[in-house]
Amino acid sequence: MGLIGDLLSTLPEGEVSDVVIGLHWTAVVTSTGGCRKCGLASTLVSNHEHQDRPDVPDAGHLEKSSGLFLAEYARSDSPLMRSIGVAAINSLLPINEQSFIEQNAGQAIVNFGAGKHVVLVGRFPFIPELIAHVGKLTVLEENPLPGELPADSAHEVIPDADVVAITGMTLLNRTLERLLSLCTDRSFVILLGPSAPLSPVLFDHNVDLICGSIVDDISPVVRAVQQAANFRQVHQAGVRLVSMSRQ
Repeated sequence: MGLIGDLLSTLPEGEVSDVVIGLHWTAVVTSTGGCRKCGLASTLVSNHEHQDRPDVPDAGHLEKSSGLFLAEYARSDSPLMRSIGVAAINSLLPINEQSFIEQNAGQAIVNFGAGKHVVLVGRFPFIPELIAHVGKLTVLEENPLPGELPADSAHEVIPDADVVAITGMTLLNRTLERLLSLCTDRSFVILLGPSAPLSPVLFDHNVDLICGSIVDDISPVVRAVQQAANFRQVHQAGVRLVSMSRQ
């Protein structure tokens, strides 16, 4: 069934009230058992021509769909539909406050990576802080800058890492399961970013710590997403950074 299938199998049904696809972020708002929640995911798009088939066939009517119907989009061949699907998954996941601590991903990596070799999959703004505190930092990126390695070098560096921190965007671009398969038993594996589902299902797939987000103030966050906010702006609008660890 795979990781996505395992996640989908744990979700309750929910009523969709809003779907917003912004320049950087996608937000899905659902209500389950009287609890209204918002899930986020990075917005993935592919190059297209106006005469091509639509990226989202049901565009304009998504709020008429059920939450689980939208969550199934996470299996789609369309990058944009996968963004909607993962945001819907994150919206439907039950929130158990006792399972979380308030901690951002950068601090978590510093805590677990002090004096160790850390491989970071994805470029994050806290990289200078990591360089100052971990033993060795290797950054993998699709479009590497000087000092970074291309993403296809993962098989060369991940097996030797003490800590592997992987962006949740890899769930959207379908590379997460391959990256997790490269991690050894001695590696401490972190999945991070707003796209990362706060679900214990991930602990069955070689993840040790999830650094994700909870939307506390839905309306301002949705409005920020609509207006092309980057994550710093979305965070300030009403998102809490939390971590969930394997018990």
